[in-house]
Amino acid sequence: MTICAGCGEKEASRLECPNCKKLGIPGSFFCDQDCFKRTWGTHKLIHNIVQMAAKAETDKNSSIPTNMRDYKFTGPLRPHYPLSAKRTVPAHIKRPDYADDPQGQSPIEMARERAVKTLNAEEIEGMRKVCRLSREVLDILASHVRPGITTDELDRICHEECIKRDAYPSPLNYGKFPKSVCTSVNEVICHGIPDQRELVEGDIINLDVSLFHGGFHGDLNATYPVGKVDEESMDLMATTKKSMEDAIAICKPGVAYREIGNKIEEVVKPKGYSIVRRYTGHGIHYMFHCQPNVVHYGNSKMPGRMEAGQIFTIEPMINLGTANLDHWKDDWTAVTMDGRRITETGCEILTRPPPASSASKKRKKKKSKAAAVGEADVEEDGGSGAATPIGDAAVGVEGLEVTGNGQ
Repeated sequence: MTICAGCGEKEASRLECPNCKKLGIPGSFFCDQDCFKRTWGTHKLIHNIVQMAAKAETDKNSSIPTNMRDYKFTGPLRPHYPLSAKRTVPAHIKRPDYADDPQGQSPIEMARERAVKTLNAEEIEGMRKVCRLSREVLDILASHVRPGITTDELDRICHEECIKRDAYPSPLNYGKFPKSVCTSVNEVICHGIPDQRELVEGDIINLDVSLFHGGFHGDLNATYPVGKVDEESMDLMATTKKSMEDAIAICKPGVAYREIGNKIEEVVKPKGYSIVRRYTGHGIHYMFHCQPNVVHYGNSKMPGRMEAGQIFTIEPMINLGTANLDHWKDDWTAVTMDGRRITETGCEILTRPPPASSASKKRKKKKSKAAAVGEADVEEDGGSGAATPIGDAAVGVEGLEVTGNGQ
């Protein structure tokens, strides 16, 4: 027997509340019209509650693109749309071949060269310059990382700094990527699209900066803590950095590319972390991505050996949990399958930060002397408060030039 939704005593008839029917509220049947009218003041509160809940759900999803609202996100991160308008690049700046292609396709990459290119001295000098410019942009961008800033604002800063250097931001329109930098937060493995989400205390963010200048691409990235982060994330970043540096240390002419993955796994596996297999390091020069593919896991059958004059990236992507991944329905954002955090880092000798100036060394010496007399609050560089990557400033830089002497 169905009890009347009004009096709660008599058996309900077939009289159903029309508003409840529209709102999809089941079981709103009444014993008669008089009971419905008498209890209307109390009953209509149900409509208000359901409508408020529906509005809250709509508001929550209003920043999520319609094609992603039925997507089962693997972690707590959500896209925050609408995206800002596509940023423009002045006509006088030299552009890569995909910059104005409707599909963002690069004809020279589509040719799929099988051989690993060996660069001559002039080409390597061109790579040195663009990598130096890329390092400058990354360092400036990193100084703005803080709680409250949006990744879209970081994209604006990156774009403007590229333009100041007469450089084209390599990601823009590459495969139709809509922005000038990749910002990968927390569980995003790579290729995060900058949007309106504000960074919050405890996030970690990877900034992947690439410039096209003088006919060559520079490519580097680093992972930064946003404010204070948990110890687990700190250890993840430190382990990834060590795996990268240990892999760099073995690089010299004659070494098999697969040894890079063996060395990385040697560092990562004892920690219980996993290594992403889907994405690899790559060659780079006048092409953004090319041979060789550089895998970051052990026991691979990756062919080839390093030769002097080759330039490639080492960028291990290490997860707290599973190595499996998924993709958001934006064609780009790759996320961990279990929603746990990741760090992505690579190293490029060509983009190492410049050595400390003599003035900086004097400030450091002054700090040491001050500490000896108890003045522990003396700051070495004025205390800018900017977020910094785990370890030294070279963490996260991509691309390694193999020289003739292995240095």
